[in-house]
Amino acid sequence: MPVGVPKLPADIPDDAYDEQEETEEPTWIDLYDRLYRERALFLFKELNAETANHLVGLMIFLNMDDATQQQFLFINSTGGGVMHGLAIHNAINFVIPDVHTLCLGIAASIAAFILAGGSPTKRTAFPNARVMIHQPKSSFIQGYLEEIIMDTDLVLKLRAEITNFFVQKSHKPFWMVYEDMERDAFLSPEEAKAYGIVDRVGVPELKKRKEPK
Repeated sequence: MPVGVPKLPADIPDDAYDEQEETEEPTWIDLYDRLYRERALFLFKELNAETANHLVGLMIFLNMDDATQQQFLFINSTGGGVMHGLAIHNAINFVIPDVHTLCLGIAASIAAFILAGGSPTKRTAFPNARVMIHQPKSSFIQGYLEEIIMDTDLVLKLRAEITNFFVQKSHKPFWMVYEDMERDAFLSPEEAKAYGIVDRVGVPELKKRKEPK
């Protein structure tokens, strides 16, 4: 029998708790809901439309709920859809609070792009993590000639956009970054830091957020 997601008691302010009757049942919420309240977000699988929409929605909701609290996006993903990654990247730049990006295991392909897109000085790779960068590829296998041409044109534009992004982060020449991304380039945490994808290597100290007054 599979193990379900554990539930935790909801955080209830002291004044509200005092007003409750002793016989009232406590409110229980899913573990991930509690973590979301602490501004902890997770990209732990291949990125698709559902996952991207979920993360973007959470970022915007948490921003509207309290724009003073930093958000933390933990990453262990082999990548996924380029456009989905761009949506998360845009959300990171849209919300008011800083967004920490933290690579726990692997940040590959578009997940590496998201990792590098975190707030300045707030991008972290854990000591045993790995980062992989490469050029986006077309998903077309067959189709009408016009569709293939349009898809190829879009991929070329995305390749240039993503390459320029890593050029800005790494301060390397365009041709050098382009050549690096022609293949699957796996980087250690130290190499990812030298490439400008992360700002630090290690295990950051996380503190419990302050409840808004």
